[in-house]
Amino acid sequence: MPTTTIFTTPPPPLPHSNATSSSTTLHNRPPEKIAILIDKSKSLNHLNQVHAFLYRHNLHDHPILNFKLQRSYSSLGHLNHSLALFNKTRNPNVFFYTSIIHAHTVHNLHYLAFLLYVQMLSQNVFPNAFTFSSILKSCPIQPAKLLHGQAIKFGFDAELYVRTCLAGAYARGGDVVSARKLFDAMPVKSLVSLTAMITCYAKHGMIDEARVLFDGMEERDVICWNVMIDGYAQHGLPNEGLLLFRQMLNAKVRPNEVTVLAVLSACGQIGALETGRWVHSYIENNGIGISLSVGTSLIDMYSKCGSLEDARLIFERISNKDVVAWNSMVVGYAMHGFSQDALRLFKDMCMIGYHPTDITFIGVLNACGHAGLVSEGWKFFFSMKDEYGIEPKVEHYGCMVNLLGRAGQLEEAYELVKNMDIEQDPVLWGTLLGACRLHGNIALGEQIAEYLVSQNLANSGTYVLLSNIYAAAGNWEGVARVRTLMKESGVEKEPGCSSVEVNNKVHEFLAGDLRHPKSKEIYEMLEEINGWLKTHGHHLVVLMYLNISTLANAA
Repeated sequence: MPTTTIFTTPPPPLPHSNATSSSTTLHNRPPEKIAILIDKSKSLNHLNQVHAFLYRHNLHDHPILNFKLQRSYSSLGHLNHSLALFNKTRNPNVFFYTSIIHAHTVHNLHYLAFLLYVQMLSQNVFPNAFTFSSILKSCPIQPAKLLHGQAIKFGFDAELYVRTCLAGAYARGGDVVSARKLFDAMPVKSLVSLTAMITCYAKHGMIDEARVLFDGMEERDVICWNVMIDGYAQHGLPNEGLLLFRQMLNAKVRPNEVTVLAVLSACGQIGALETGRWVHSYIENNGIGISLSVGTSLIDMYSKCGSLEDARLIFERISNKDVVAWNSMVVGYAMHGFSQDALRLFKDMCMIGYHPTDITFIGVLNACGHAGLVSEGWKFFFSMKDEYGIEPKVEHYGCMVNLLGRAGQLEEAYELVKNMDIEQDPVLWGTLLGACRLHGNIALGEQIAEYLVSQNLANSGTYVLLSNIYAAAGNWEGVARVRTLMKESGVEKEPGCSSVEVNNKVHEFLAGDLRHPKSKEIYEMLEEINGWLKTHGHHLVVLMYLNISTLANAA
């Protein structure tokens, strides 16, 4: 059993410092006074003194004092003490069982909590509603289903807090239909049940359904806001997450560490550097602090937003770095083409004694790709399994294809992808097609495209890349043939998307989009820019970016 001592405030002082006088004082107190003393105990030492007194004065079997002592040991994190007391309790009733079951649930010992429930039934002690609500908290879905049947058998399934816990268990286990049935049957939707249902929808990608529930809530705590913001960030809707974060601040709800982790993730996804800096400042000035997880998220955000120097400064500030923090910095260096720095950091973390993970090797292989280190890349790729026992994933094959493709070793990349041990991936083939375009290898590009079509792996990107290969080689007949094939197959090109942050507001642009209220003015400006480019050359790309930013700001 895990044992953790938690010190919050100093324990209340006993009347005298020595054990004898302490016992004498306790002896003069009635049981209800001793019960209050147990409730106020804040340290293991103080509880042990009271426990010793109860034994000396034959009060250890007093039901109320014994119960309170067990509960206090559990609340201080000393589950082994609590369980030892419980096992010595003669004829424990439902309250004793419920308390010890709850203690195990709090410590995520769900299997043992379930065994205690079975033991309770075997002793002909029948559960109450609190027993079910205690054991169902954070309970995995399979035992929760069994407990659902038990709750129906004993007539407690209609109790609001039991039904709320059941809905939460189904929600965590991914059974959205069962969770929703229980939720809809509740005559009163509590904050806890609403949060459980929103969490169920948002972690399973049903963001719109989660938002409907969220918007209908009369009361929202920080947990509800966090679930929605994180749901947006985790399912490719970072802009919506940032908008909701601003609404949260306007609603005067104070963010916590979970909030800022979700917001930093959203900032990193769309390159919202200024918003990320503001969040960083908020963390520093509002008591959240740079914990290990927050520091790692800041490294990731700054790296993705292009401020590698800020990422490095945060990395150096973290004193208790774990492998995740090291990975973030290695990947950050590799992302920006600082290959030698990434490889040096990898060497440092291995020398210190950190065991690299699959994420580490994504950074290392990307670093090799940027620097054209083909032989080193192969060495790292093979060392994953041979030295560290890590099976390469599709991302690692992608890094190798990128490395080989940049170096012009297209046949080697083709053989690697065709013979890999994992499921075929269209993105991987797309990377290889991109390399064929870069090196003008039409024959291999056609071969790959035919293979993808035959294996039902082709998507719009496959056709577009093949068309681009033909166009780069001046083969306009091939371009026309591919476009005809796309039309006949009903394949449509997905519109390109880009975003720009101006004055802490992110503006998103889709190719061919007409929804913006100033789309006419925007396209007129783009046509004007196209004219400048034709007249003066590509050096006006920077000017184009500045003008688009100005348009976005005006909008």
